Amino acid sequence: MTMSSAAGLVTSIPSPSTGVWEIGPFPLRAYALGIIVGALLAIWIGERRLQARGGREGAISDIAIWAIPFGIVGARIYHVATDPELYFGEGRRAIEALYIWNGGLGIWGAIAGGALGVWIACRRYDISFLAVADALAPGLLVAQAVGRIGNYFNSELFGRPTDLPWALEIAPQNRPDGYEQFATFHPTFLYEMIWNLAAAALIVAIDRRVRLTGGRAFALYVMLYTAGRFWIEQLRIDTANELLGIRLNVFTSVIVFLGALAYFLLARRRERTSAETP
Repeated sequence: MTMSSAAGLVTSIPSPSTGVWEIGPFPLRAYALGIIVGALLAIWIGERRLQARGGREGAISDIAIWAIPFGIVGARIYHVATDPELYFGEGRRAIEALYIWNGGLGIWGAIAGGALGVWIACRRYDISFLAVADALAPGLLVAQAVGRIGNYFNSELFGRPTDLPWALEIAPQNRPDGYEQFATFHPTFLYEMIWNLAAAALIVAIDRRVRLTGGRAFALYVMLYTAGRFWIEQLRIDTANELLGIRLNVFTSVIVFLGALAYFLLARRRERTSAETP
């Protein structure tokens, strides 16, 4: 082992020994805990932002009752639909498609499902869907950042091998086929956590200087997230469907980014036109 490799091992990030703690008869799973804490933070941030925009107290909490289950179901459906080989076929157990505590939630499905839940709730409570989306934008990024902690405890979704000082140690049983000889990998979950928190702070800062309305804060959230996902996704080595030798989520990031950018520009133009109309 070279000196640089030894230094990398010494300064690397250790993987946790377990992601489940037994509290009496109940298992406390880090993955589920991350989702719950993230959701609570998103609700709290969204409540404060919506009230600052004139919304009623408790509106986000009411909407969350619809958004969270829709988001989780959508996230799982997307994951299973894009990686069916993990659950169906010879040697697989289809019932495990329901085991969300073992990991496997697709962010694109979460956004789509959660948005549907929010839309239904907004119609039910007679609240502006776009105002709610703008209020939720930075909190969603915080929630996603916290949720990535579950990937750490599950020893999943890490990146290519590396000997950087912040490399993540992965136990032999959790290393993908073809990478058994490597001990440390890019902690892509950590990269995404940092990116998401920085993006959330940027949205809040911009919104304080230039009020983002009409869904523009949410569009900015989508653009910032997909920009980060674009490069982080290309570091990952977990099994994923590909198109032209490129991971499918890379194409998805580009398409969703362009769609959000188009909406942001159109919403801005519409706002200017409304302001100029006597």
